[in-house]
Amino acid sequence: MEILGTTLRICVDDLETSVFFYERLTGAKALRFERGGVSVAAVGAFLLMSGPESELAILRKVKATIAVRDVDEALATLTDVGAKVIAGPVPTPVGRNLIAVHPDGSVFEYVDRKAVGA
Repeated sequence: MEILGTTLRICVDDLETSVFFYERLTGAKALRFERGGVSVAAVGAFLLMSGPESELAILRKVKATIAVRDVDEALATLTDVGAKVIAGPVPTPVGRNLIAVHPDGSVFEYVDRKAVGA
């Protein structure tokens, strides 16, 4: 499995103020979407999330988002090395993802940019 990069996940109270800051910091434009009642803005290497505390409490458990070439390959590798996949793979607005618990208890999201059916 090839890891292409990592995105830092940040839960924020005020998404608009945070987007302004991170766009200025990175020089990148935010890619925005909604998922499960949570407003999300991807800005460079940062994934900003804002929404109901009940949803954010779950999202805070995920240490980071790891970009991979292919989520199906990640699924096979993770399973082979003893990780437990707890969600996915499922389609997202930009590709597919899954969430896995590593043997040490760390929780990570793995994402690719493949459209469903591609």
